[in-house]
Amino acid sequence: MSTDQEPTFTVKLLQLLLLSTYWGMQIWVTFISFVMDNHLNRHTYGFIQSHLVPFYLHLGSACAFFNLTIYAVYHPSDLLDAREAFQFVISVTVAAVNAQWFGQMASEIMADMHLIEQGCGLGQDIGLSSNRKAYAKLRETDIKYRHLSGRLWLYRLLSSLCNLCCIGCNFYSLCYMAENLVTL
Repeated sequence: MSTDQEPTFTVKLLQLLLLSTYWGMQIWVTFISFVMDNHLNRHTYGFIQSHLVPFYLHLGSACAFFNLTIYAVYHPSDLLDAREAFQFVISVTVAAVNAQWFGQMASEIMADMHLIEQGCGLGQDIGLSSNRKAYAKLRETDIKYRHLSGRLWLYRLLSSLCNLCCIGCNFYSLCYMAENLVTL
């Protein structure tokens, strides 16, 4: 499947656009999440996240896949650096798992939790760290909410680890590209 030809300008540009788009999305979504966390009420934040994050994860997964495809086509297997190939495969795999499973599960669990919170008159407070006592009490008194809260924490943790892994892989790719630039 690989080719011995030098990639065209268009192919090089496409690979750079895919990598920079994914990198930019990762940094922007991470930054904007911290800003929204401190300035929106819980349910608005959750609603935005439930629409933004799946789109971000699927687009990032597609960028990683097409970046790997271009890389594989223009790097013959006998010249393939195992570290580079491993990094691309890890990035695609982790991005796909995060998009298809962790991100989706977190959104579904968050929606179920919002229904319970609304029934108790919660969710309109600004920032995720406000009114902690009311949410702690809800976890103590409602077994379903406690279970959902634990599962949400786990899926968010796994999703965050996947995201950090992809950021690291993309940073490595950017370093590799910068190292192999002939000129600016």
